[in-house]
Amino acid sequence: MLSFVMLVIGFVLLVWGADKFVEGASALARKMGVSPLLVGLTIVAFGTSMPELAVSVTAAIRGANEIAVGNVVGSNMFNLLVVAGLSAVICPLVMDKMLLRRDWPLSIFAAVLLLVAIAPDHVIARWEGAVLLVIFAVILSRQIKAALNDRAQLAAAEAEAAEEAAEMTKSPVMIWVNIVLGLACIVLGGQLAVNGATGIARMFGLSETLIGLTIVAIGTSLPELVTSIVAARKGQNEIAMGNVIGSNLFNILLILGVSAVITPIPVQATSIIDCLFLIAISVVFYLPARKGKLGRLPGAVMAAMYVVYTAYLIMR
Repeated sequence: MLSFVMLVIGFVLLVWGADKFVEGASALARKMGVSPLLVGLTIVAFGTSMPELAVSVTAAIRGANEIAVGNVVGSNMFNLLVVAGLSAVICPLVMDKMLLRRDWPLSIFAAVLLLVAIAPDHVIARWEGAVLLVIFAVILSRQIKAALNDRAQLAAAEAEAAEEAAEMTKSPVMIWVNIVLGLACIVLGGQLAVNGATGIARMFGLSETLIGLTIVAIGTSLPELVTSIVAARKGQNEIAMGNVIGSNLFNILLILGVSAVITPIPVQATSIIDCLFLIAISVVFYLPARKGKLGRLPGAVMAAMYVVYTAYLIMR
């Protein structure tokens, strides 16, 4: 009974927290004069990746490193197929040109890097984790630099809508209250939802391996799911897709990088298949998105693909 209560409370906190977090992040983008895409790729992506970071780093410290890779790869597939897919079903997503030109290909590159790291010896060594962190730092600095270069254009656009922005702009204190409070609710709600779902799964006798590959991966991605759907419903397409792609970059480069630096990560042979699948779906669904819009039909296909993948995991 307690597991069901935790699950319900977790979902309530996730939905409310995501609404406040997106509201605060959007206001922050206007206030700073940077694009909502940058906010989605950085602040929102980092905030919604906190559960993955907590799970993977805790697993690394406890020596249960195989959980780290499964959690990250599973979460990335959930982000791309379910988070982006359902967001597109609810409201077709207009793709930002910078996201298509730079960030989505970078997420594919990160997945290829992960495959290169794990394929030869089934281990992510400390030096490989350090390389992932360096690449992450380079990418993040380039994203921030590009955003600062665009501030002049954004400032001009803001000037045209000054009256409307003045009505919508919150005080700096309230912006940060929304962001911090929303993020806290997202992290807490995600943890409660994972604990509740795991407890329910154990009640029905599901294995620890299956729980880790599905429930934990899905549970730690719930913040991305709720945040992106809320952003899509509010018309904040840049935040919705920036959150998905940014989270996937954070998960591989930052989270696995930190985990591997703490202690080398042993990887099961089946993780190579999962990594290949992640690369394949990243490329396949990049093609329709390149047309500038991710519509309801591709979104529905993406969500259906995750159901197929989950069925494969259960059979495996």
